[in-house]
Amino acid sequence: MVGLVLLVYLGFIVFQFSNNKFWAEVLDALLLPLITIAYFKNVNKPNLYFAIFLICYSVSDLMVFIVDYIPYLYYYFIGNGLYIFAYIALLIKILQTISFSHIVKHFKLHIVVLLALNIYIAYVLQIIVNPYMVMTNEYVIEITYNISMLLVLTSSLLSYLYRDDRKSLLMFLGSLSIVFSEVIGVAYLYVAQQNLLSFLTTSLTLLAFYFYCKQSSLVNEEVNQFAS
Repeated sequence: MVGLVLLVYLGFIVFQFSNNKFWAEVLDALLLPLITIAYFKNVNKPNLYFAIFLICYSVSDLMVFIVDYIPYLYYYFIGNGLYIFAYIALLIKILQTISFSHIVKHFKLHIVVLLALNIYIAYVLQIIVNPYMVMTNEYVIEITYNISMLLVLTSSLLSYLYRDDRKSLLMFLGSLSIVFSEVIGVAYLYVAQQNLLSFLTTSLTLLAFYFYCKQSSLVNEEVNQFAS
């Protein structure tokens, strides 16, 4: 299955830089569903919330195959709703690994900095997409999408600071990769549709899913609650 994923990824690169947008989008949409299938084939007892994340994200990607057969608003709201649901499921999984009392006690400054950074990133993303939004519901979807995505990044970093183990590190690297992917994806959709931006978006998303699936095979180490 890994070989098939790599083959599809290479095909995407070839078609993307050959300006064959149709086949590039088709292969791009197949990458994460293939990874999801491989995950379920290799894991006997998948984590519920991680499984929901993979399924929702993959189904939303696959909706590209029906975009021409349904009203665009259905495609927009259902597709983005699935992504939001995926991020919320992943957020719940990460939050289960954190002791909030420990985080508040030891990482107050980190929380303040992360909050400020999240507000800034969400503001910048909203400024970029605002000219293209024509309905109030679209604003709500975009804001909810960005907040859920940034909360995943924030919680994964706090989890790593709290646990300081390989599993939490991989989760943070995956979340960091997917946020970079989303930001570049916004630039590709709304600023400049350049092949390089599309390539970076897909590559970073693929890297994020690699980190996510890699961490799923690990177990969190015990945390010393009395550590300063």
